[in-house]
Amino acid sequence: MELKRSSLSTSSFRSIQEALKTIRRSFTIKTILEGTHNPKDEQFVQSLRDLLLSSGAQLPDKFDDYHTLLRFLRMRGFDIVKAKEALLSMLKWRKEFGVDAIAKDFKLNEYEKVKKYYPHGFHGVDRNGRPVYIERTGMVELMALLNENSIDDYIKYHISQQEKTLNLRFPACSLAAKKHIASSTTILDVKGVGLNSFSKPARELFTGIQKIDSNYYPDTLNQLFIVNAGSSFVVLWKMLKAFLDARTLSKIHVLGNKFQNKLFEAVDPSNLPEFLGGTCTCSEIGGCLMKDKGPWTNPEISEILKNVERNGEYRDESSSNGLSIGECSGIH
Repeated sequence: MELKRSSLSTSSFRSIQEALKTIRRSFTIKTILEGTHNPKDEQFVQSLRDLLLSSGAQLPDKFDDYHTLLRFLRMRGFDIVKAKEALLSMLKWRKEFGVDAIAKDFKLNEYEKVKKYYPHGFHGVDRNGRPVYIERTGMVELMALLNENSIDDYIKYHISQQEKTLNLRFPACSLAAKKHIASSTTILDVKGVGLNSFSKPARELFTGIQKIDSNYYPDTLNQLFIVNAGSSFVVLWKMLKAFLDARTLSKIHVLGNKFQNKLFEAVDPSNLPEFLGGTCTCSEIGGCLMKDKGPWTNPEISEILKNVERNGEYRDESSSNGLSIGECSGIH
C-alpha cells in the first residue's frame, strides 16, 4: 500500500512541477507584456475608464488597456475629460477609416521600387531594446513615388506600419528585452533636405502623417534623431516645428554631420548601418533598410506571441523543445 502511495505521490509531484513550470512561464510573459503600473497613473487610468463607462462609451477590449489609456492621458496632460474625447475620436477614426482592414490587407504597389525611391525601414533595437526606425529623407524621390502610389496610399502604408509596431514590434521587443517596450527610436538622415524639398505633395504627406501620429498613436516615440542637418534644413525646421506639440519637440535632437557620439549613446553601432557610422552590413538587396530586422522576425518569439493572441495567455505548447522566454531574450 505504501508503495502505491509513493508511486502516486511521485506522479502527482511531477504533474505539479509541470503545472508550476507552465504557470511561471505564463506569469513571466504576461508580466513582461503588461509591464509595471505606477499607482498614481493607475488612479488616472481607472478614472478615465470609469468616465468612459458612465458616458455609455463602448471601449473594445484591445484598447481597455492600462498603457493605451495612459498614452491618451499623457497626450492631454492628464486631463481626463480631454483624454476621453481624444480616445473616442481615435475609435471613431479607426472605424470610419477602416484601420483594421488596412492593417490586415493593405499593400503598396511596386514595393521594391518604393523602397528604392524612399529608403526607410525598421532595423534592430536601441540600447534599451526599443525598435529603431531609420529613414534617408534626403534621398526620397517624391515624384517617382507618386508615379507608383498616391499620397493616400502612403498614408495607409504608414498606418499599417504603425499597427504592426503596436501589435508585433513592441510586444516582440518586450519579450526580447524582458521588460515592457511601448515606444521607438527614430533616425532621419536629412542630408540635402531644404526648403525646396517641401513641395505641395510633400507638405500634404507630412501633415497627413503628423496628424495621424499625434491624434491616434500618441506617445509612441521615445527619441527622434535628425542627423546631417545642414543650414538649408535648419531654415525648413523652423517651419516644421509649428506642426509639432511641445511634448514631441522635447524628444527631438537636430544634429549636424558630427552626430555619431550622440547617436551611439542611444543605439549600439552594431544596430546601425554604415552610412550612420554603424558596423552592420546587411547582405540583402538594398542593404540594412531593406531588411525588417529585429526581435519581431524571430520565429520563436513570433510563436509565443501567436500563442498569447490565440489563448489570451501563454500556454507552453512547445515544452518538448524547451522553448522559454529566457532563450529568446538575447536576440537583437
